[in-house]
This record gives sequence, C-alpha cells and structure tokens, in this order.
Amino acid sequence: MRRREMFALPTAAMAQAYAQTTRAQKPLTITGVRVIVTNPPYADGSKSTMQRLVIVKVETSEAGLYGLGCASFVFRPGAVMAFVDRYLKPFVMGKDPDQVEDLYHSMNAAGLWRGGPVENYAISGVEMALWDIKGKRANMPVYQLLGGRTRGAVQCYGDASGNTGAEMAESIAKAVSRGFRHVRLNYRGRAVKPGHGVGNMELGAPLGSGPVIDPDEWSRAIPAIWEHVRKVSGGEIELMQHLHGQLPPMQTIQMIKRLEPYRPYFFEDPFYPEDVGYLKILRPQCSVPIALGEKFVNRNEYASLITDRLIDFIRIHIPAIGGFTMAYKVAALGEWFNVRTAWHAPGDLSPVGHAANGHLDLASPNFGIQEGAFVASDALREIFPGTPVVKEGYLFLNEAPGFGVDLDEKAAARHPASLEDGNFGPKRFSNGSIVSN
Repeated sequence: MRRREMFALPTAAMAQAYAQTTRAQKPLTITGVRVIVTNPPYADGSKSTMQRLVIVKVETSEAGLYGLGCASFVFRPGAVMAFVDRYLKPFVMGKDPDQVEDLYHSMNAAGLWRGGPVENYAISGVEMALWDIKGKRANMPVYQLLGGRTRGAVQCYGDASGNTGAEMAESIAKAVSRGFRHVRLNYRGRAVKPGHGVGNMELGAPLGSGPVIDPDEWSRAIPAIWEHVRKVSGGEIELMQHLHGQLPPMQTIQMIKRLEPYRPYFFEDPFYPEDVGYLKILRPQCSVPIALGEKFVNRNEYASLITDRLIDFIRIHIPAIGGFTMAYKVAALGEWFNVRTAWHAPGDLSPVGHAANGHLDLASPNFGIQEGAFVASDALREIFPGTPVVKEGYLFLNEAPGFGVDLDEKAAARHPASLEDGNFGPKRFSNGSIVSN
C-alpha cells in the first residue's frame, strides 16, 4: 500500500462515520462571515495591544448553527480583517460548510501566491470555524472527528525567567508549585546602559532605549544559569531553554553543546526559519532535542526538517500556518518520523486557538507537550464561555460539541481593540543593529 493511501484511510473512515451521524440533517450553506476583534485585559487588569484577539464567525442556513475560528495576528489585525471581509467572505458565501478540505484548498489556491502570514491567519479563521460547525453538527467534540482520544490529559509546560541562576531557580520553584513538571527557561538579559561601550548610536532607537541583546553575555550567562538550577532543582523537573533564534547561529550551537550535560527536555527555536540549514551542522554534534517552528508560515519551511529528522518537536503556531487542517496534517507527518507536537500557545492566541491546540493534543498519537502557561482573566472568560483551563500543569477542555468555546459579542464589544500597527520590538544587539526576531 502506498504511503498516500495509508494517510487517507483514517480520513475516509472519519468521513463515513460523520456521514452516518448527519444523514438525516438538511444540507447547509454559509450565509454569513463576520470578524470580531476584542482586546480584553490580562488577569492582573493591565491592557496591551498584545492581547488583541481576532475571531471569525461563520454563520449557516441552520438557525443558531455557527462556528468560531481564531485569526489573531496580533501585529496586523486590520490586515487580517480586510482579507476576510474583502476576499474570503464573498468566496465562501453560499458554499457548503461541510466541505472543509475542499474549501481549505480552494481558499489557498484562489490567490495563486500563498504561504504568507496575513492570508494564513485569515484562512485559519474561516476553516477553523468550519471545523467548529462540523463538530456541532455531529454533536461531538472536534477531537472525536479525528479518531478520538489517544490520551486522558494534555500536559503543559510552564515558564520561568531570571537573569541569574538564583532568580531562575526561584522562578522555576513557583512554576512547580502551580503543578508544572516541565518548565521553560527564559533569559531576560541584563540591562545595558545607553552608550555603554560603543557610544551613542544614531541608527534607529538610541542604544539602551529598548530591549538590548549582547550575544556574548547571553552565551556565557545561560549555561551558567543551567549549571546552577540543575544543582538546586535536581533532575526530576524537565527543563527547556527558550531562545527565539536571537543569537548568531554558531554561538547558538556552542551554547547548546554546553547545555547537553544538563539534559534539556528541548532547546526551543535555536534558529530563524532562514537559518535552519544550521541544523545539519548542529545535529551530528549534539543530542539535545530541538523544538522549532513558531515563525513558520509555509510547509516548505518545516516539511524537510521532519522527514530528515532534524527536529524533535514541531511547535508551529496553528493560525500562522493556515489553520487546523494544516496542523492536523503536520501532526500526521510528524508521527511517521517520530517528531512530537508542542504547539505554540502565547497569550495573544484566542481561547478558540487554545482549544484547537488541545483537540489536536488529545487526538495525536505523537503529542509531546503543550505550551500552556496562559492565565485567562475574568473578562476573557466572560467574552469566551468555555475557555480552556490550565490547572496543575494540565490543559482541560470544555467537552461541548465543536471546539467547545463560544463568544459573547456584547462582552467583546466592551473591550474594543485598536487596529493600529503592532510592533514586536525592535530588539537590538549591543552595537545598535537590529535583531531580526
């Protein structure tokens, strides 16, 4: 049997089961597509443009039946809104929402060029809503449409931060006290005074006015922190290192080799997508597991990394790669090559997006770990009834049909969102040059 046929078998069986469940129901058409943007506060009451959430609501010809999808591109929400309203809405109106696969491919092909983040987020909002509709119509959670549970719970990793070993160890202890057995280390970097060592820089923001990274200092400090926290925390807690690809590749390789004796659970995002060729240099030298994918927006960026066994965890951002359909396919590909999932789940992902992560986690045999340190505010839960809960180091889903998350539009309207440009930095190296993020 050819590999393509083997991949198709589960999908065919699921389609048959779904057809039996919905046989007596009337055919559906898409009657409306709307974009809702909201900016609720964080759990501590503060507000930020980093919490701008973009939701696509797809309505159908059946009264009260609609789906919700996550399209939360926090840096370019206005562009995503325009793409949905001007291009995707007229394209899908009147079509059958049951045909998720066909609509997903046709939305991608309609613009000829594809694989960019704005289009991917927009398509994700629509196609994720179609999955939500399908689950509601079948009266079952989406993970049941993928073949059902492969595990009883979704284990998450928490976060720790600090500039010294003592600070990091204290932060790890706090994460462990909240139930996390896997903790990611985030090195903040020590403050650099304006003009220190290199004089005042005329290029861009003055030196020291924003986040500043000294690659030499980072490559010294991070291994020293690991040495300290392993002595203090012991070997029972699984630790990961976050980097975001911000150091020169060869310095990163040197650092990862120095961390190997401390047995990292994984090293996250060592390189930018444009630098993944360095994985072929890293892999023969070191056995530290690699997690990569947060910035990927095109399948060509990650497919060969999986098939060549250059990574151990795929941690793509589901809306950024085009939605639930593509993520499901990536998980299936990863299973064949023993690459586990670790979906990206930052605070700017909507509760619908967090739920989508969780449904894939439950259904995927090659689930690894779920990023899950987000804390939902009361306002967020009011806007999104059914928001997943992270408790004692595990993600708990609402078991309602579909993704299990609803939207209170009146509550969302009480927290309007600005559509102005959102910028992530820029971070700069200590000589004043831009870090690409």
